[in-house]
Amino acid sequence: MDEDNIPTVTFPNGTAVPALGQGTWNMGEDASRSSQEIESLQRGLEIGLTLIDTAEMYAEGGAERITAKAIKGRRHDVFLVSKVYPWNASLKGTMEACERSLERLQVDQLDLYLLHWRGNHPLSETIEAFEQLRADGKIGAWGVSNFDIDDMEELLRLPGGENVAANQVLYNLSRRGIEFDLLPFCQAKKIPVMAYSPIEQGRILHHPELIRIAKAYQATPAQIALAFVLERDGVIAIPKTANRHRVEENREAVSLEITDEDWAALDAAFPPPERKVSLQML
Repeated sequence: MDEDNIPTVTFPNGTAVPALGQGTWNMGEDASRSSQEIESLQRGLEIGLTLIDTAEMYAEGGAERITAKAIKGRRHDVFLVSKVYPWNASLKGTMEACERSLERLQVDQLDLYLLHWRGNHPLSETIEAFEQLRADGKIGAWGVSNFDIDDMEELLRLPGGENVAANQVLYNLSRRGIEFDLLPFCQAKKIPVMAYSPIEQGRILHHPELIRIAKAYQATPAQIALAFVLERDGVIAIPKTANRHRVEENREAVSLEITDEDWAALDAAFPPPERKVSLQML
């Protein structure tokens, strides 16, 4: 395997993480697949994909339990991210949800804890809980997910809001809306963006232009799609796979050197936004 260094993204607290991590959405839902899921995550860790993203929502804690098994004995190698449900995101509810996540993950601290999306609890309450968890050493940093630019502006106006460490959103070749405003905003504020579903859960991989360009690089369409996300400053891609060979394929995407001509061809096939697009979610 080509072992080109994985580019890194630095969080506001100075922690640098690989720009290519591993997602766990849909893991932990079927016991017959658990050993394969664990093996896939462990293979990713072996080859440098040391950021693992999970959430209490995924299989109602099942993905966190899978992650716990994958990282057992190697917690110090992993940058661990989890998320709180919006309806748990009151002051007390956030603290309790974090404790449950820590228990399922069998760790003492999360490196990054995110609000999964906006709900009815005031953001100020959630921030207060996050700041308390940080002071208590339960989390290293906190952030948000599925926040559009107006949400981010509101967040940054609140006490403690300036400590937001990341925004995790849907971003891939076919979902480029954030390039109009949200991505430049986060880049200017040095708030890393985590791109979930960076290959659109496989739906874009049959696009003829993506296939044509992939063939030119002796790569897979998924590798080209990941290379697109990795090309962006301050963006972390978190593809999910339960296949160890696919994990290795993902890792090799960092070695691709796409020409300006081919980036232009991808822009033609997947046009960037020309106006504000409301943030999309899956």
